[in-house]
Amino acid sequence: MTHLTPPSPRTKAAAAYERLRADILSCAIPPGARLPVEFVADRYKVGPTPAREALNRLAAEGLATLAEQRGFSAAEVSPADLIELTDTRCLIEEAALRRSMQTRLPDWEEGLLLAAHRLARTPNSATDAVFRENPEWERQHAAFHAALIGGAGSRWIAGFGETLNQQFRRYRALAMGAAYPGRDAQAEHEALARAALGPDADHAARLLRRHYQRTAAIILAALGAPDPYAT
Repeated sequence: MTHLTPPSPRTKAAAAYERLRADILSCAIPPGARLPVEFVADRYKVGPTPAREALNRLAAEGLATLAEQRGFSAAEVSPADLIELTDTRCLIEEAALRRSMQTRLPDWEEGLLLAAHRLARTPNSATDAVFRENPEWERQHAAFHAALIGGAGSRWIAGFGETLNQQFRRYRALAMGAAYPGRDAQAEHEALARAALGPDADHAARLLRRHYQRTAAIILAALGAPDPYAT
C-alpha cells in the first residue's frame, strides 16, 4: 500500500503565501481589506501558523500591513503612492535600459527578442468580450520588462525592478478593465523592443517612460485623480 506523505507546515505556508500574494496582486482581495489570520487559514485551507507566516512575508514585501489592534490588511493604494512608484520605476529602469543598450551583449538581445515574441503571442485577457486577467500574460509581461533591463548586469537592479513591477501590477489590476480593449499595449511593447534593439538610447528611454506614464494615467483616472503626466 502506498502511503502519501502529508505536506509539511513549511510547504503549506509557501502555498498559502503564493495564493494570497496572487489574490492581493490581482485585487481579488481589494486594497485595504482586513486579513485576519482565521480568514486566511480558512480561505487557503491551512492552519493558523502557516497563515501567519504567509501574512508576515507579505508584510515584509509591502503587500500587507500590520497595525496594532487591527491585525493584518492588504496594503492600501493611493494616487500619491502610484505617482511615486511610477517616477521611481522610470528613474531606475531608464538608467538600466541605457546601460543594457550600451553593453549590448548578444545574450541580452536574444533574451529580449524571445521575451517580446512570447508576449506578443499571449492575449492580455482570458476572454474577448470583457477583460479577465490572464495569469500567463502577467508572467510574460513581467518577463518582457525584466528582459528590457536585464543587460544592466546588476542583480540589485533586477531585484528592485521585480519589486516595482509587482507593486505596479496591483495598481494596474484596478484599471485594466477600463483600458481594455481600447489601449494597444502590444504595439507599445513591440515599439519598445525595436527601440531597445536599435541605436538610439534616448528614444528607447522616452518610450519606456511614456509607457509607464500612460499606464499610470489610466489608473489615476480610475481612482478619480488628476494626471500629472498630461502634456
